[in-house]
Amino acid sequence: MEDLEMIIDMVKQEMDAAMKHLDHAFQKIRAGRASTTMVQDVMVEYYGAPTPINQVANVMVPDAMTISIQPWDRTAIGAIEKAIINSNLGFAPMNNGENIILNVPPLTEERRRELAKHAKTETESTKITVRNARQDGMKELKKLDGVSEDLIKDAEEKIQVVTDKYVKMCDEHLKVKEAEIMKV
Repeated sequence: MEDLEMIIDMVKQEMDAAMKHLDHAFQKIRAGRASTTMVQDVMVEYYGAPTPINQVANVMVPDAMTISIQPWDRTAIGAIEKAIINSNLGFAPMNNGENIILNVPPLTEERRRELAKHAKTETESTKITVRNARQDGMKELKKLDGVSEDLIKDAEEKIQVVTDKYVKMCDEHLKVKEAEIMKV
């Protein structure tokens, strides 16, 4: 009985991780507004080691269309600028000697559609991960010895209910993100 609950919990944990990944992916998809998450994955070559940008500079959003990056060590400003250019985020950094300014251009209708399509792709990928977690759970149930078929059937039904719940959550997250992207 404990084995059944452990398998169900394992499946839920895998599905939770998939949802966290989806949320993280959605944070990177910009919806026309500046956000510090747009540059959080930029790695700066700092004293020979790749370092996250937020560990070498203060990243701020002074207004809805601007990201300001102020390095703690002014000698790193060139490395930060180079890292932003190499990250292919589509920003043209402006360096004034003290900080770097990134202007977030307004999104075109075509770009909004591309972003919505990307969000849909991320959602489908997450759904696949959720279904794979269900499949792994079902395989683990079949490996159990000495457990009645009725208990296994109940556990399979619980896993299916959890799977349906997470797939629905994916669709709801996508609907919200698409509305955010398409909003002018």
